[in-house]
Amino acid sequence: MKNRIKVYRALHDLTQEALADKLAVTRQTILAIEKGKYDPSLDLAFRIAELFGIPVEKIFLRSSEGEDKPQFED
Repeated sequence: MKNRIKVYRALHDLTQEALADKLAVTRQTILAIEKGKYDPSLDLAFRIAELFGIPVEKIFLRSSEGEDKPQFED
């Protein structure tokens, strides 16, 4: 899953370590999420969105093109 955590982290002037501390996770967790090697739990995803004050869908994006289009129409 693609994400914009690094962008929002920079906008809030937070290091990976500072963000990790605020979320009660490790810096390695933040690094893995930013690199797309780990998808956070729903709880963690919503905590990240809440911390930045934005909807979760503004931070986390579907990774493959066209997934947001309906597969069929009624």
